[in-house]
Amino acid sequence: MSNGELLSIEPLELKFPFELKKQISCSLQLSNKTDSYVAFKVKTTNPKKYCVRPNNGIVMPRSMCDVMVTMQAQREAPADMQCKDKFLLQSVKTYDGASPKDISADMFNKEAGHVVEECKLRVLYVSPPRPPSPVAEGSEEGSSPRGSVSENGTVNGSDFAQPLQVAKGFTERPEALEKSAEARALISRLTEEKNNAIQQNSKLRQELDLLKREGNKNRGGVSFALVIFIGLLGIIMGYLMKRT
Repeated sequence: MSNGELLSIEPLELKFPFELKKQISCSLQLSNKTDSYVAFKVKTTNPKKYCVRPNNGIVMPRSMCDVMVTMQAQREAPADMQCKDKFLLQSVKTYDGASPKDISADMFNKEAGHVVEECKLRVLYVSPPRPPSPVAEGSEEGSSPRGSVSENGTVNGSDFAQPLQVAKGFTERPEALEKSAEARALISRLTEEKNNAIQQNSKLRQELDLLKREGNKNRGGVSFALVIFIGLLGIIMGYLMKRT
């Protein structure tokens, strides 16, 4: 934090988590420590590389203002991740009720007799944050998570909550497998009984058809014999009638 008389500036180092082909931003917080209106202006040694919003403004008495600094997407990484770019933040007291439209370059001209406070800011490149691991360390299957031990030698009981839950999961797996095996055996037995019933039904139908055919033959035989008997009876009766 800057210890200037007009503005407190935080941070004094602009840290950008550097990534290729990606815009990166960081913020500055300006705090007015006085009872006067303070005008500020931000300059940089590499204006084409950075975008500052706002690059000038008014901080009212005992209030704060945020400044966003955005680095344009870079195609190449600098050697050794070192950056020589710098920023200069100038501040000066102005009259009460001033607005950003009232800011002019002459306000920050020291030769004109204005008391200008200046603060230089460095630019640092830092490694981007790593994404969180999808699997917590020590909770993988087959591993044994370690409990944390305090300085007095006692072990935190909360560290053992997760291993207990993992053990419970392992005890439930054989029961699930056993239930699955019973279900498969039941399905197999029902399928076998169904096939046997179908075979028996087919066999009964075949026997019923055979009985029907034999019955039809028997009924046909009786009718034929009856016809022959009646015919013979008619011949005998005719013969007897002729003799009489």
